[in-house]
Amino acid sequence: MKITNIDHIVLTVSNIETTTKFYSEILGMSVVKFGDNRTALTFGNQKINLHQKGEEIDPKAENPICGSADLCLIAETSIETVLNELKSKNIYIIDGIVDRTGAVGVIKSVYFRDPDNNLIEISNYEQSDYI
Repeated sequence: MKITNIDHIVLTVSNIETTTKFYSEILGMSVVKFGDNRTALTFGNQKINLHQKGEEIDPKAENPICGSADLCLIAETSIETVLNELKSKNIYIIDGIVDRTGAVGVIKSVYFRDPDNNLIEISNYEQSDYI
């Protein structure tokens, strides 16, 4: 078996409306409806499906809880601009700009939390590392 990429992930959230507002207004993701009135966030060719806590879709994680995710998202926008934009939107910055190791090289990252306290890391690859 050879895995090539992640198609989608699922976040269990306390309030879908609050979550979609945060991810669309702060991170510029698109909100889409699919299936039987389900909600997802899309960006690039990626998707985050949302499960309302207590109304999860089967099959699901064994212990779905809010605030247990740690997501790293790669931005096309410079990390300095990302940091300034987050600050202008009154997002509390936990850490950054800091050097980290991404999947394919060195990244510069900024950390903050979403409405469910999931850790969100926005990053840029060093130009020479990005594939």
